[in-house]
Amino acid sequence: MTTTPGLRTGPGSAAPGRARVGRPGHDLELLSAGALGWIGRHLDHFDPFTPTRGAAPGPDPGGAHRPAKAALELALLTHCWTRLDPGDDPRRAEATVRVRAVWQHPGLPRLLTAEPRGATQYRLACAALAPAGTEDAPFRAAVARLTAADLAPAGRSPYQRLELRYYADKAGVAHAIESYPELARRSVLVALPATALARARRRDALDALDALDDADPGATTAPRPDEPPVTVPEAYALTHSAFYLSDFARTGPGLPGGAVTDAAALTGRLLDHCVRHDWWDLAAELVMTQVCLGLDPTGTPEGASALACLARAQHPDGSIPGRSAATRASAADPAAEYFAKAYHTTLVTALMTLLLGTGNTP
Repeated sequence: MTTTPGLRTGPGSAAPGRARVGRPGHDLELLSAGALGWIGRHLDHFDPFTPTRGAAPGPDPGGAHRPAKAALELALLTHCWTRLDPGDDPRRAEATVRVRAVWQHPGLPRLLTAEPRGATQYRLACAALAPAGTEDAPFRAAVARLTAADLAPAGRSPYQRLELRYYADKAGVAHAIESYPELARRSVLVALPATALARARRRDALDALDALDDADPGATTAPRPDEPPVTVPEAYALTHSAFYLSDFARTGPGLPGGAVTDAAALTGRLLDHCVRHDWWDLAAELVMTQVCLGLDPTGTPEGASALACLARAQHPDGSIPGRSAATRASAADPAAEYFAKAYHTTLVTALMTLLLGTGNTP
């Protein structure tokens, strides 16, 4: 049997849970403590109703929708953190208190529906990630107003149907989306490896033609750009599909035979590309994808390289300053602008360390 390096096989491999990494490396410990610490010191910025948070910088087509996104991501972190470590970590307790306050605020329903294209998903995610003590909160009425058309599979891609089912199920909302085994069979985790292989073959054929041109002394062939194996939107669909199918590594992804190995191989190639180009956000999500596929990222060369890349990117205050080196925030940026650029990657990095079994000790 051929296996991918770092892939766990044998009894229990179908439900990976947290990766069994033993004693995490120094970089991972620092990443976790720094990222979780930065989040804890900036909870007011995640709260869209805190007067000191300030407005998001610059034109933003999402308008009031953007603060809701930051709050929902904080809720996802606390939701997964509670499952992974149900103890009395004061950092998690403080973040959960803040999420509960936001969820109880009468202004939250307006933020959830401010952008019509994402309103259904935001309302479902809000209900799915709601902390205890919000059973009578105002947002519940917005969830109750969802219609059959809002929850219909028609017109949605397999990935969109998977995302809809994931949050609808966690929110206890009835829907007509197909089963998880069927969604797994149709997911990008199954389709993308073949797509990436076909594109690689086309690039190889073009490279062969370029080599023939180079043999001509008069030819001037420009070097081909270093392209990722799949597009960036496809890469994010791959990571999120792994999250939803495995419930953030709580179970196995349920992919058909052979698909896990192919998806793991593509994830590794994408991680290599992210490290070369300092794509920090996608690197952190791909490490999480490795965990969701049953891998130990610290046991794969590309996973270890990604963790080292994120450790290099982390600022002394614990933040990862942007989604990539090309879009990083400057230390001279106003606080609200720095937060807008840094919060997502810092939070994803914190969640990644929790899935790796790190960060459970203050």
